[in-house]
Amino acid sequence: MTDAPPDGSALVVEAFERVAPPLTERTAAFWTSGADGVLRIARCHGCGRYLHPPRPVCPACRGRDVGFAPVSGRGTVWSWTLNRYGWVPSMPPPYVVADVELVEQPGLRLLTNVVDCSPEELRVGLPVKVCFSRAGEAYIPLFRPEAGDGAG
Repeated sequence: MTDAPPDGSALVVEAFERVAPPLTERTAAFWTSGADGVLRIARCHGCGRYLHPPRPVCPACRGRDVGFAPVSGRGTVWSWTLNRYGWVPSMPPPYVVADVELVEQPGLRLLTNVVDCSPEELRVGLPVKVCFSRAGEAYIPLFRPEAGDGAG
């Protein structure tokens, strides 16, 4: 699905063009953070809880001091489905839509795509690592199996 660089870098080149998400005041830091290959997630500076999607108020402590912090980019597949319908003309099916839970916090999940992994190799609990696909000024966080897992 992707032409991943052999050096394992975080930017993938896809054979199609993704739709660029709108960059708003609340979400721009998330969508542009992949420019340097690092995933950043909103985090409450008061209690340390990660918030995704980004919110102006922490649901745990009601703090309003929220900023973006780098995370490891490592996670596991929480659940997934194989999409076979062409919702977006530029993105040909089939492709995997997955809910990936990041290792930093239980319940911290991103709805994303898993690339470089056949559906037969995909499973709940599969360790994955972030990579990015550029769409306009945004860097879309995608995930691929971690090296050495045997998938992909």
